[in-house]
Amino acid sequence: MIIRMFKLRLLNAVAPAYFFSATAVTFIFHFCFFIPTIFQRPGISLRASTVIHTAVFLYLMLNALGNYVMTIKYPAESANETVIPACSADCSDKIDAHYLLNGRHFCKLCKKVILRRDHHCFFTGNCIGNKNMRYFIMFCIYTSCTCLYSLVLGVAFLTVEYNISFENPLTFLTLLPLSTGYFFLGVISGLQFFLVLMLYVWLGIGLVCAGFCCQQVLLVARGQTYCQMKRGQLVESCSSWKDNLSDVFGSHWAVGLFLPVQTVEAFSGEVAAHHHKHD
Repeated sequence: MIIRMFKLRLLNAVAPAYFFSATAVTFIFHFCFFIPTIFQRPGISLRASTVIHTAVFLYLMLNALGNYVMTIKYPAESANETVIPACSADCSDKIDAHYLLNGRHFCKLCKKVILRRDHHCFFTGNCIGNKNMRYFIMFCIYTSCTCLYSLVLGVAFLTVEYNISFENPLTFLTLLPLSTGYFFLGVISGLQFFLVLMLYVWLGIGLVCAGFCCQQVLLVARGQTYCQMKRGQLVESCSSWKDNLSDVFGSHWAVGLFLPVQTVEAFSGEVAAHHHKHD
């Protein structure tokens, strides 16, 4: 268990660094390679397409970063419980968290009591619960959109700059293995190989975030958390799916879809415990 906890703590420190590194690389590729090469023409300093694509990318990226910050700024921890609880002998959560009562968990990584804990996000370095679930879901949505948008522009850049045709679907499937061989043979530069590698990184992150977002929305609509699903606990919510979504996304949910602003009222520990007493 000690080795497992060490790995989790290491991942908790490395994952945010990976996120910010990937964000910085994405910014550099967009403004130093993609936009200048794809949308600018000789003799024209600024085109409408350049402004549009720059605005779209900045909107997606800033929303992803904004919701990332909001996820950390409004944690799901309990403000009323600071004492580390003791774990019972029959506790099934032996690794990263102890299940307490009424949807409360004690997270070993955060070292705090979490209300309605869903899971621990290593990229944000904190737990996800009712208070910050809305920001986490929007973070996943905008991260997925940013990565898939970067993938499209990356493919367009390769087409314009290196005359690579992607009409055949096998072109993308074989791009990474062929580029790896060409790189070690000295045919392509390290920058070209790194760009190809980033295409697959953007694709992977985009699809994973989209799938994870869909899972979280379904769980929220059912009034369930990932912790409950992992324990095999089926919860019959007394509220409708609309009330469950409103409970997480807040009354001004429409504004939160487009801007990373606070739309969720903070729940007290007593209210959350009473509302989810059947957890």
